[in-house]
Amino acid sequence: MDGGKGVRVLLAEDQGMMRGALALLLDLEDDIEVVAQVGAGDRIVAEALAARPDVALLDIELPGRSGLDAAAELYEKLPECRVLILTTFGRPGYLRRAMEAGAAGFLVKDGSVEELAGAIRRVLRGERVIDPALAAAALSAGPNPLTPREQDVLNAAADGATVADIAARVFLSESTVRNYLSAAIGKTSTRNRMEAVRAARRNGWL
Repeated sequence: MDGGKGVRVLLAEDQGMMRGALALLLDLEDDIEVVAQVGAGDRIVAEALAARPDVALLDIELPGRSGLDAAAELYEKLPECRVLILTTFGRPGYLRRAMEAGAAGFLVKDGSVEELAGAIRRVLRGERVIDPALAAAALSAGPNPLTPREQDVLNAAADGATVADIAARVFLSESTVRNYLSAAIGKTSTRNRMEAVRAARRNGWL
């Protein structure tokens, strides 16, 4: 930590009102200073490299780029910055992906600002902070059963695209796409591709 009030925080949140309110509330803490705010995921790494925060507080679902993808790049390019995921979507698969991306913590947005400030201090001390209910759910849900290719095909199917459309998007033959869709439907214990998409999203596998 260098100069200023103490803990330097970057805040990534796409809803302007939420971002502004969080920044104001965190700045009221004696030892926390929000030094950068971004509303899009593809701006996180550049802003972090410029502002050199101690902690990056990232939402997951952001325009331009997922907070999870940005977390992985931050871990590589700015390893001294601790990443704390703060999201509305407490999905087990998201937690697992966040940990794989090097995040130090994962919280859902229904907690208090005091809890959030405490979590920021704890990750800076080298602790790992995870929402307890979500940790239990992630353990019971197990790992993501979908292969990367099955995830690609389900993502391409999410808007109701035909098999031909999906094949064109992911550069595979139609028969291969059908095989991947069938495998994904089986692994998610659903009846069709749209149910498989919903189940995979609910678990944070997509």
